[in-house]
Amino acid sequence: MATAQQIRKAYIDYVLTNNEKPKTVYSFAKKNKITEGEFYQFYSSFESIEKTIWFEFTFETISKIKEQEVWLQYTSREKMLSFFYSYLENLKSERSFVIYSLKNYKGKFSTPDILAGVKPIFENFAQEVIDEGLDSGELAERRFLSKRYKDALWIQFAFIVNFWINDDSDGFEKSDEAIEKGINVTFDLFQHSPIDNLIDYGKFLSRNGKFKEKMGF
Repeated sequence: MATAQQIRKAYIDYVLTNNEKPKTVYSFAKKNKITEGEFYQFYSSFESIEKTIWFEFTFETISKIKEQEVWLQYTSREKMLSFFYSYLENLKSERSFVIYSLKNYKGKFSTPDILAGVKPIFENFAQEVIDEGLDSGELAERRFLSKRYKDALWIQFAFIVNFWINDDSDGFEKSDEAIEKGINVTFDLFQHSPIDNLIDYGKFLSRNGKFKEKMGF
């Protein structure tokens, strides 16, 4: 009886050897000496195998970084940096497959079907980090905009992973730089700024109409 892991390994080996998916589940099962029933016991399609692989990459990364003793001491910015550094490190173990998987969906990278299971788990994680930052005052609470912070981080996710699969620098140094600069810029925008002070001051003046009248405004 084949296991889910064995089917997954056989699938990865096939696509990396042939640079394409198997023609049918039947031919794939026959080649690997399993029945179609065994295949469908774990996966509904070849695409579902890829979705599972990407989900596991993400779930495992989040689980591991949360187990670190220093995790609770991190700021929201540091937690997101930790995620991306760890995520790319995790992807290295299957880099050839990651490249095949994403380049196979070229032109639809922002929301390819294979990331259907990744987006919700990443956004839930990102929202946890954001909420902690809002509660601590590290991040600015902005009407309407605060709810979009996680969307900005998802865009960073897409950018960083896409940058990494095209990175040919030694030790993927450019990818580390892309993480540092991208996340720092994003969190700089999330934090309080002089513009926030100006807006707050404008709200204060609008709430104090009588004062404005006395001042001749």
